[in-house]
Amino acid sequence: MKKTIVVIGGVALGASSAARLRRLSEESNIILLEKDEHISFANCGLPYHIGDIITDRDLLLIQTKESMKERYNIDVRNYTEAIKIDRDKKVVIVDDKVNNQEYSIEYDKLIIASGAKPIIPNIVGINDASNVFSLRNISDMDKIKEYIKVNKVKTASIVGAGFIGLEMAENLTHLGVKATVLDLASQVMKQFDCDIADCIENKMSENGVLFKLETSIKEFKNNGKQLLLTNNETIDSDITIMAIGVKPEIKLAQDAGLEIGSTGGIKVNDYLQTSDPDIFAGGDAVEIKNIITNNPTYLPLAGPANRQGRLIADFINDIKTPYDGVIGSAVIKIFDYVAATTGLNETIAKNAGYNAKSIHVHRGNHASYYPNSTPLLLKLVFDEDTRKVLGAQAFGKDGTEKRIDVIATTIKFNGSVDDLASLELCYAPPFSSPKDPVNIAGYVASNVLNKLYIPFYVNEIDSLIEKGVQMIDVRSDEEYSISKLKNIKHLPIDELRNKINEIDFSKDIYLLCYVGQRGYLAARILKELGFKKKIYNLSGGYKLYEDTLKTR
Repeated sequence: MKKTIVVIGGVALGASSAARLRRLSEESNIILLEKDEHISFANCGLPYHIGDIITDRDLLLIQTKESMKERYNIDVRNYTEAIKIDRDKKVVIVDDKVNNQEYSIEYDKLIIASGAKPIIPNIVGINDASNVFSLRNISDMDKIKEYIKVNKVKTASIVGAGFIGLEMAENLTHLGVKATVLDLASQVMKQFDCDIADCIENKMSENGVLFKLETSIKEFKNNGKQLLLTNNETIDSDITIMAIGVKPEIKLAQDAGLEIGSTGGIKVNDYLQTSDPDIFAGGDAVEIKNIITNNPTYLPLAGPANRQGRLIADFINDIKTPYDGVIGSAVIKIFDYVAATTGLNETIAKNAGYNAKSIHVHRGNHASYYPNSTPLLLKLVFDEDTRKVLGAQAFGKDGTEKRIDVIATTIKFNGSVDDLASLELCYAPPFSSPKDPVNIAGYVASNVLNKLYIPFYVNEIDSLIEKGVQMIDVRSDEEYSISKLKNIKHLPIDELRNKINEIDFSKDIYLLCYVGQRGYLAARILKELGFKKKIYNLSGGYKLYEDTLKTR
């Protein structure tokens, strides 16, 4: 039987569901409503066109109204906004902005892809500022790019140190604009734990980005050209980008009486049906389930939205595959580095009630003897009670996101640290090592869980030294001379057995080396030589301490 399916909104969810609907049924009447001009564009590419990394604007336009009609025979109505859903009559009331008229469309099934809207705080003077922008669509991008060009922008303030904020900071820096990032939080990128976030912040600072954390804008002055900050500092700014985050666009659903979830998104079931079984929703407008915690969450990302669009179309065509939720995998370019994350960070895992533990490993992104090997920092978060992998974060260059993708797959299938250790992964010197960093993370986590030593962390070093604990640096003489901590003993690993009498066997011992490997070896030597007290080893080693030092 011929169905009329109305899709409210385009981009990731709307366009992908409409295209899939057509691939599954040639006879369905598919109508896609989009209140703006562009129905399908690469939202995540917008900052890179502003920064002239993607020079051809048209490459961002994935499908147009005309191409959707030609290829998929979809009735696309742009500049047409859905303003009301009458569920009893199964009708959508729309505002046709081109012809300046309202009319109604009957539907059999309805898909809400209304997306999200940027959070714009009500700051004093913001309405008088002509240089304040947010970035959600092609039109926003065009306005920002044009403003920068016409006004010869030299300084920029970015409010929000999340994905969009940091991407904009990098791309404005590419244009020669001095970027300052403001955020009320004490760290950048809340998806990461503070130690990895510190590495991100330091790398951006090295490239000229200025950060003012635990600070935001109190007032816009001089039509937005001057900013009074919450710390009472005043700074000049040619342009301000609001990148605080987004919130789901739910007014249409709310007015129609659809159930809204605890996180503020439209509530849907495992088949992305709303509280009305003939109305589906997904993407940035909905609340979904976190696979790990089983709790509701809000995660506005393109990958999940595209997947949801496909599954909605499948269900409408009697292919019933449930959407099981999200893990939270994400990646960001930090100049010539990469930061990636999946699953729960350590802070969130502990707050969720897990007995969470973490380890850090530093490895080369490929075999060290093959040219251009670069260091890769990998943090693994796991549950001490079940040995299950809860999350991971990484910071490095080539191959960084690959390692996170592997761990994301392990989490998806409820894997443990032992599974990571036993994974058979691709190896050749230009790409990896016989023991991949993922395997090494599994080995190290297994050692911790098997009580071979206890990890301690870089944020604890200074207070432990102050307390006067027995701490030993087992790096070489050369390493120690270049960078050393005061008031701790230095016993190089290769001399440890001969100098064992210099260690107090009646006290717990804290070991550190450059990346953690020699500290582990020292722990095993001491254990085998009869050391009975607790043995701690610095997770991530002195290198991580150095890498995070600037932000402490």
